[in-house]
Amino acid sequence: MTVESQLSEYQGYLLRFARLQLRNEAWAEDAVSETLLAALAKPQSFANRSQLKTWLVGILKHKVIDILRERRREVSLQQDEDDGGEELGSLAFKADGHFGAMPADWGDPEQELNSRQFFAILEACAEKLPAAMGRIFLMREWLELSSEEICKELGLTPTNLYVQLHRARLRLRECLELNWFGGRAP
Repeated sequence: MTVESQLSEYQGYLLRFARLQLRNEAWAEDAVSETLLAALAKPQSFANRSQLKTWLVGILKHKVIDILRERRREVSLQQDEDDGGEELGSLAFKADGHFGAMPADWGDPEQELNSRQFFAILEACAEKLPAAMGRIFLMREWLELSSEEICKELGLTPTNLYVQLHRARLRLRECLELNWFGGRAP
């Protein structure tokens, strides 16, 4: 199998990954194109030290970060007018601050991580996050940027960053419980 055909196998996956990160179709396509060009330009840097997909995602992460930095003025990172924080808080917590309902039993999370269906549901849930919140969550958890880097890039205070991450995690938990773990709730 040629290098080009191996790379084209992963193009769709890389595009989905970039769309989740950038939330802009043109930017995502640019990032994937640059990733594939970089891989074709220096195939010797792969050297089979990891899986091809892992290597490509590593290149793509750097391309996404570059695009976010380059185009940060074009992206609206202002607080969503209605990010649902108040509604989510009232649904998730009682007046005394305790959980309104205990989280569902998620079974064995390690086993679930091996499931392609789980990742499809996780991606769908991440896509449903408000744009600014989703971008912050993906920068932290998938691009593995430090909190300091994210605050600097997006002009956020650490407190605002942590609030946004907390809200994103609550929404993802709720979405996963409804769409993946829902059948196991006590």
